[in-house]
Amino acid sequence: MLPVVLICAASVALMIVCVLFFPKLKIGKISVSTYWLATLLGAAVLLASGLADVKTLGTALIADTAVNPLKILVLFLSMTVLSVFLDELGFFRYLAGAALRRARGGQKKLFLILYLTVSALTVFTSNDVIILSFTPFICYFAKNAKIDPIPYLAAEFVAANTWSMALLIGNPTNIYLATAAGIDFVSYLKVSLVPTLFAGGTAFGALWLLFRKKLSAPMENLPEKIDLCDKPLLVTGLIHLGACTVLLAAGSYLGLEMWLVSLCAVFSLFLSTLVISAVRKKPPKPLAGCLKRAPYELIPFLLSMFVFISALSERGATEAIAKFLGEDLLVLKYGAASFLTANVINNIPMSVLFSDVLGHLPAASAAGAVYATIVGSNLGALFTPIGALAGIMWSSILSRHGLKFSYLDFLKMGVAAGLPALFAALGGLELMLLLFP
Repeated sequence: MLPVVLICAASVALMIVCVLFFPKLKIGKISVSTYWLATLLGAAVLLASGLADVKTLGTALIADTAVNPLKILVLFLSMTVLSVFLDELGFFRYLAGAALRRARGGQKKLFLILYLTVSALTVFTSNDVIILSFTPFICYFAKNAKIDPIPYLAAEFVAANTWSMALLIGNPTNIYLATAAGIDFVSYLKVSLVPTLFAGGTAFGALWLLFRKKLSAPMENLPEKIDLCDKPLLVTGLIHLGACTVLLAAGSYLGLEMWLVSLCAVFSLFLSTLVISAVRKKPPKPLAGCLKRAPYELIPFLLSMFVFISALSERGATEAIAKFLGEDLLVLKYGAASFLTANVINNIPMSVLFSDVLGHLPAASAAGAVYATIVGSNLGALFTPIGALAGIMWSSILSRHGLKFSYLDFLKMGVAAGLPALFAALGGLELMLLLFP
């Protein structure tokens, strides 16, 4: 067991070093994130040394099971593409501008409207897409309005990584953990909604107290009106995202697999866009943007982590973790453990690790631990920058805009909003487990 643990630990440590100090590798005009290279190297060492069994991995990749990593990747990438398509058409930027123009009562009203807007959009898209779309907009708007952008950036980040718990598709960690546990879209929603409401309300209250003095300052300008550039394609994108979400919800009753529903939605969207573009004799630019912005780096990253967990599982490491956590107070233990572990190894590796740990629990008591781990995987992003990929991207965007938000600043925000939100969510989860045992 020890060699596998050491290789996995060294790979994760290298990944964290890459994230903090060498996030990008430039090869000519191409810029590549480095975090996945560290894990890919570790996986290659495990496979080459025979510490990870190639046959076991191959069987898992072709297995017709919900935990098949290829199916999970297809589901996440497909849902991301549907959201990125709308972003390419300026949909999120348009909604942000429309919402902020209503804030004529000052910064406090603006703060509330922004938090509610980001929360609502995150529920039906994903936290990563919202972070990428809204962060630059807030930076530009705050500069023009001559106000401190930090309260709004914090509100955006906290909302995006709290309300992402509401639906199964809100975060790749939700998808991985829930799918591995055999939880369908509707069953997930029944349990997750109340913990999300508890966490979202608590986080907003904490942020309000934290920034109330800054929000009392006057505001000069409101955002300019942003026009939607291509309404026919926008309607097409909204229809596909809406239909996909509905079919995902109905899939458990119709016998439809989620990865197949999302993949068909993307194919239909691409085909519809190509036809509309051909009729109008215009290039399908949004499709090019989708193909360029899709998070392909998650493919080698997640597959590498799957190799790690497979090797650890074969040698009894994940079973040992399950025994250490025990079988009592599962919601509190797994919620806190996943929250803290995400800030050591990032929330996606944590989710892959914990999915196997959860498999060692008795089926009758595992549900609470699964949902608690999902809570930790989302809210873990609020504690330190390495808690989630969203934090890494957010910090990178702030740096490009010349805004200083140090590791310590992030930790202060995490203590003020992340920890209260975590315990509120776990309290809400305990309540729902009593109602839906």
